[in-house]
Amino acid sequence: MSSEMIGALGLGLLLVLMVLRVPVALCMLIVGVGGFAQVISWGAALSMVKSVPVEVLSNYSFSAIPMFILMGVLAAHSGMAGKLFNSVRVICGGWKGGLAIAAVGSCGIFSAISGSSLATASTMTRVALPEMERHGYNRGLATGALAAGGTLGIMIPPSIALLIYAILTEQSVGDMFMAGLIPGLMGLLFYALTVTVVVHLRPSLAASGERTSWLEKFASLAGLLPFFGVFLVIILGIYFGLFTPTEGASVGAFVTLLYALLKGLRGRELWAAVQETLALSTVVFFMLVGADTLGYFISVSRISFSISDFIFGLSLSPVVVLLCILLLYFVLGMFMDSIAMLVITVPVVYPIIQALGIDPIWFGIVTVLTVELGLITPPVGMNVFVIKAMAPHVGLGEIFRGVAPFIVSDFVRLALLIIFPALSLFWLTP
Repeated sequence: MSSEMIGALGLGLLLVLMVLRVPVALCMLIVGVGGFAQVISWGAALSMVKSVPVEVLSNYSFSAIPMFILMGVLAAHSGMAGKLFNSVRVICGGWKGGLAIAAVGSCGIFSAISGSSLATASTMTRVALPEMERHGYNRGLATGALAAGGTLGIMIPPSIALLIYAILTEQSVGDMFMAGLIPGLMGLLFYALTVTVVVHLRPSLAASGERTSWLEKFASLAGLLPFFGVFLVIILGIYFGLFTPTEGASVGAFVTLLYALLKGLRGRELWAAVQETLALSTVVFFMLVGADTLGYFISVSRISFSISDFIFGLSLSPVVVLLCILLLYFVLGMFMDSIAMLVITVPVVYPIIQALGIDPIWFGIVTVLTVELGLITPPVGMNVFVIKAMAPHVGLGEIFRGVAPFIVSDFVRLALLIIFPALSLFWLTP
């Protein structure tokens, strides 16, 4: 049996194992080790099992991941999220649908520290949903806004997904973060416009918020300062070369820790934040070990090169190939976690992108946006199920109906990024 055939069978087995609900990291590890053994030898495969975890866990660049996770966890445990929503709510006071816009805005700002869509969605649902329900908001609109707003965590830097893509493809993490800034802010703006349009067409879905004076709005900005302070320290420090992205993650975590200590986070609560960070980091690193193992198997099987040759044999234009790849990500995003999807697919599709001459930074941005879109799309939509877990009294059908307008908004944003690559790349021009 040829190595390419073994590679194809391995990828097929990977899908079967995931359908059987075997953990994604374990799926990649099983297929990677077994496939490598079939192509090379069992001795080499067992040697790889010893070396790959050491390579991944000792990779200096990956040390930024637990730091970004720690920032989000500390922000949630220290009460920063609650103060954030209250501040944005005051700023949006008096607007029709203002609470929903405040929820989306809070998700966007919180994601600048969290870096994770699921963490953003779960944290802000605890804070914002009870308040929207108390003011008579339609539950579909309220939960839909939170599910969509949570997806901003995957794009607005610092983003764990952008970090992992940059490391997997050997791109500059700083360039990826800067390229994701405008698309992430576009998402925040488009979601706010979506809420405005929806409540204009169906006024019964939302009530006007309590009117607030300009003095109250100005005073409420104090609740945003901790988030913008950490965000600016990281982004400006990276952009001006004061420290690397990995060092920036440590600086951001340290600043967030100082704020949490000043706000009285002590003893048991601080230990709980550390435990949560360790648990989430372990899941991510287990997936990275599995992905690295699978990557070795894909490399020796040459399946990615065979796929590239097949695609080029069809004489398709680069745009058509790109749209096919994005369609694949969109479908996978309905069923899989964003990080798992990236670590599985990037080793396969990246050689194709390189061969087509497509800019890898721009491709990373549109890929992550497509993955983000899948997080709120039926039949699964990971963010929708996070909201459902946080609000069991709201039906899945209600949440999916509420999130539908935001899906349309994301398609518009994706189309604009494909048509106008400069929206993400103009930061990188000399």
